[in-house]
Amino acid sequence: MERTVAVLVTVLVCGILLAVFGVVARSAGALDDAAAVAAAAGRWRTRVFAALVVAFIPIIGASLTKLPYPTNSQADAIVVQATGHQWAWELSPATVPTGRMVEIRVTGADVNHGFGLYDADNRLLAQTQAMPGYTNILNYTFAQAGTYRVLCLEYCGLGHHTMISPLTVTDNRSAVR
Repeated sequence: MERTVAVLVTVLVCGILLAVFGVVARSAGALDDAAAVAAAAGRWRTRVFAALVVAFIPIIGASLTKLPYPTNSQADAIVVQATGHQWAWELSPATVPTGRMVEIRVTGADVNHGFGLYDADNRLLAQTQAMPGYTNILNYTFAQAGTYRVLCLEYCGLGHHTMISPLTVTDNRSAVR
């Protein structure tokens, strides 16, 4: 759905830009007084600005309803400690259930790392930075059981490409190992 909307908006904006270029090209040969051209441009800018404000206020308002922040309580979240080392992830626990909020506390033990959580189809689900002396919190609720992969997204040295760890998600909602 989002992809279709993005394509339609792109086509619409490109059509508007093409029309503007057409008008400019058509009027390029006209000889007018500089003051008249400046006044017309000022009126045109004012109208376009007003139209953009009117169009974008509802769009921005609608987009705020789709913020990626969790709305349910964090009190029952399962806490996973994720520590990036050169060149491995330490996940504790390494198994979590589906359907419950998982709070992943991400930090680095030595250098900066990029924490990337991937599903079985290699789609990036969530990401954050792992930095020494600082903990970033990443909240995620897994809908499907399976083996997810944690990869490093920031070059951290020669063994960076080996920095892959599994995170197992089970259907059992109450078992956490």
